[in-house]
Amino acid sequence: MEQVYEGFYARFETDSKAQGSMLMGPDHIVGDDYEVYFKTEDGRVVAFLRNKFGAESGFFDVDASRKLQLANAREQKIRAVLSYVAYSDEPDPGLYWGQMAVFCYSPRYAEEIDAFIGRVAEKIGDGIRPAINLGTQAVGKLLEDPTWMPTETMPLPQKEVGTAVLKDHRTMSEKMIEQGRAGNKGCYAVSIAFLVIVVLAIAYFVFGLLA
Repeated sequence: MEQVYEGFYARFETDSKAQGSMLMGPDHIVGDDYEVYFKTEDGRVVAFLRNKFGAESGFFDVDASRKLQLANAREQKIRAVLSYVAYSDEPDPGLYWGQMAVFCYSPRYAEEIDAFIGRVAEKIGDGIRPAINLGTQAVGKLLEDPTWMPTETMPLPQKEVGTAVLKDHRTMSEKMIEQGRAGNKGCYAVSIAFLVIVVLAIAYFVFGLLA
């Protein structure tokens, strides 16, 4: 039987603090699409991530890598959408990590499922995490109805001591940056001005304390 669709949230980690700190920048926005590719490390296949600008952004854990390797062997399409970024003090010396909403599906239904993923990504950008682990009936609705969305949602990962949530939705400045990249120059200029004002305000506050 053809494997039409599989969706799940999966943890990813970064190779280093330097790589992880890049997740804080505007090239990594909640709701963005990421490319999944594979590398062999220590005798096992690991699924890695690249952002839309071609930068390596982290790697999946063993379970997710195994699922994605199987999907790749089935010649399914694979998409990953950034849904969450965090920093944890443990293990030492600290770790940037996050979650992706991952979708594996038959190219035969790419038009319908790609549109569905677009709707999910928009919700994720708004801080809503739709349940994407769909049963047979739900997949049928997805293929039949171009507006269908699951009503169930998934909670954020449980926050542990020493963990800080860095991103779980798109900020207003990030939305304006995206509009600027899409060709809306006015929004892009406003977003840059907004960021400059924030930096100047912080600098004024800090220097005011030191004066």
